[in-house]
Amino acid sequence: MATFDLQIDKMHCGACIRRVTQTLNSLAATHAEAVQLGSARVTTSAEPGEILAALQAAGFPAHLATP
Repeated sequence: MATFDLQIDKMHCGACIRRVTQTLNSLAATHAEAVQLGSARVTTSAEPGEILAALQAAGFPAHLATP
């Protein structure tokens, strides 16, 4: 499965990182590989639609990051 970066809105502290990581890891085919607070990005792999919907539901709107 492809790996990609997501830009996550409203992620600004350690608790946010924990919540985003827990949200991604709760999805069956997803593993949060690297959550970066400074750039508000996460590197992950799975179906983008499922990930974006889960993050939105958790209060962290996200979109595919541009390189």
